[in-house]
Amino acid sequence: MGKVLAFAEQRNEKLRGVASEVVSAAATLAAQMGSEAEALLVGGSGVSQAATGLRAYGAVRIIVAEYAELQHYTGERVAHVVASVIRDGSYSCVLFPATALGKDLSPRVAALLDLPLATEVTELRVEGGRIVIVRPVFAGKAYARVTIDATPVLASLRPSVFTAVERAAAGVVEQRQVDFAAASSASRFVELRAAGDDRLDVAEAPIIVSGGRGMRDPANWPLLEELRDALGPHAVLGASRAVVDAGWRPHAEQVGQTGKTVSPRLYFAIGVSGAIQHLAGMRTSHIIVAINKDPEAPIFKVADYGIVGDLFEVVPRLAAEIRALRGRD
Repeated sequence: MGKVLAFAEQRNEKLRGVASEVVSAAATLAAQMGSEAEALLVGGSGVSQAATGLRAYGAVRIIVAEYAELQHYTGERVAHVVASVIRDGSYSCVLFPATALGKDLSPRVAALLDLPLATEVTELRVEGGRIVIVRPVFAGKAYARVTIDATPVLASLRPSVFTAVERAAAGVVEQRQVDFAAASSASRFVELRAAGDDRLDVAEAPIIVSGGRGMRDPANWPLLEELRDALGPHAVLGASRAVVDAGWRPHAEQVGQTGKTVSPRLYFAIGVSGAIQHLAGMRTSHIIVAINKDPEAPIFKVADYGIVGDLFEVVPRLAAEIRALRGRD
């Protein structure tokens, strides 16, 4: 079987957390196939400095496409680069992260190569010489086992599902030259508006404190901010669709079928009833803690731990206990 290629996402010449997950997943799959994993890093001037960080996760070769024109992401140009690399290589499988960027890039690449794409993959393995993909269907109510009769197999991996496992590899860095003449120029970069802080994107965070309509008013959100801060710098805020539609929180924090799909290690659902739209976006979380005054709330059916009570009493006490425990570490 051919090699496995992993697209390593970066921002401002720094690897995103999902890059290690995708490269590690590629290395694990390649080992099952008796093959090798390679990584592809695309970006502007200086991006090659981040390449060596991929060696630790099993990339035998790291292909770098470094151009001033790629300083800021534009889907057409990056897709052209990725498709060119895939055409020139003997790959059985190509993996992308199912992040905001990955969801824009991977279907573009699939269209350029006229290949099918499996999205939001939660498991990969080799059975009988074929790559078997597991992905959620019907808003996460069931999981489908999929095989693709095309080469290479293209798949995007749900963030925070695949654990990044360190396995040192040669990681030989190879600069790749790609002709941009054939790339579409239907769009151009205008400006980047940052969120304003250094916290992780909700889709990549290992801990999420999510609030719903039970918070009653946007003025009560500092209650969740206190719990988030008590949990540490890797915790972020999330929100239900009802909260975002009401204008209480930004859309970037929305978790659910029309928001972001998340799989954190720890998910707090506070004042969230558990509508199917919300469950579709967070039910693959490793540990779910629900706090709701309604004992019949649907969220308790998927929660690992549940507290039936007034969140305005429970959350401050929970934050205080967590601060105390972390203070003793």
